[in-house]
Amino acid sequence: MAEMHPQSSASEPRASQNTKSTNHSNQKPDTKTSPQPSPVPPNPSAKLTSKLKSTSYPPPLITPPLSTHLHSIIILHGRGSSASSFAPPLLSTPISPSQALTLTLRTTLPHAKFIFPTASKRRAVLYNRTSINQWFDYSSLTEPTMEREELQIEGLWESSAYIHSLLREEIEIVGAGNVVLGGLSQGCAASLIALLMWEGQEPLGAAFGMCGWLPFRKQMEEIIARPQYDANDDEDDPFERSGQGGEESDPPTQAIEFLCEEVGVSGVQPSMSFHRTPLFLGHGTEDEKVSLHLGVEAANCLRILGMQVSWTQYDGLAHWYSAAMLSDLLDFLQGLDLGSAIRREMKLYGEQPSLHHDEYC
Repeated sequence: MAEMHPQSSASEPRASQNTKSTNHSNQKPDTKTSPQPSPVPPNPSAKLTSKLKSTSYPPPLITPPLSTHLHSIIILHGRGSSASSFAPPLLSTPISPSQALTLTLRTTLPHAKFIFPTASKRRAVLYNRTSINQWFDYSSLTEPTMEREELQIEGLWESSAYIHSLLREEIEIVGAGNVVLGGLSQGCAASLIALLMWEGQEPLGAAFGMCGWLPFRKQMEEIIARPQYDANDDEDDPFERSGQGGEESDPPTQAIEFLCEEVGVSGVQPSMSFHRTPLFLGHGTEDEKVSLHLGVEAANCLRILGMQVSWTQYDGLAHWYSAAMLSDLLDFLQGLDLGSAIRREMKLYGEQPSLHHDEYC
């Protein structure tokens, strides 16, 4: 799924209407001190990382914070793109150009460090095995969740391990509750899988996805929906999976255990910490690459798995983000402890969004 470059779309993508779902916290921190890192469990995702092949991932593009580093936001590009082509327009897109100050994601989140990884080169079946940047391979643009899903396994396995390594690095610096993971299109799909398989006991501060879908959604929904085994039944349950202490896992945990096994990470006990990670999903109604129904199905499945999902769709928007979507994403982040801390710091120190353009490093 080739990512649409912003130059090929209108300068201000259309988003005349949206349907919002609010699920925000209004808690605010009591102090203005920098957050202390949350405890990191020993060797989180060790089994996944230990199986990582020598796949080449270029160094991520890092945009430093404009002020004190309090938060880290990791954002994955879409298929066929790269960090260098995806990051600059995303960070410089005006969110509210009608105001006296032109606000962007970067200037409105001055305490955030933005990390843009680039996917490794993989041969794309859809394009006659041409080597392109992609987080995983698949064979269908219209139904990537249904056709030849086995093509996705190797890429999801390796990309998840890589994403987890980036998460651990940032957690060591600012703590899990101050790290955000998100992505666009295929980057959204890859980030969701990495989030579901994350072994860290501390939940991430937030997650978001734009114009994406959820791989292996159908199988996970089937696991959750099937009748549960009756302990008084004499017959063995062919689908039984054991949790800690030999007890049978609940259906959502069984679904994530299936996901880990399907991707190739057997014997992992999911932390299920994603239950406590708020998620924002945005999707255009006119998306010609990832149909709207794929985004709706992803949101519904993630809710069934126990996630707190805020879903917003944008009338007239194609396969890209818009000023309205970025504004809603910003409102979502500012409704959480993470965003509240940023806003409070700005108020305490009298900071204003910077209007100059820093070089990307």
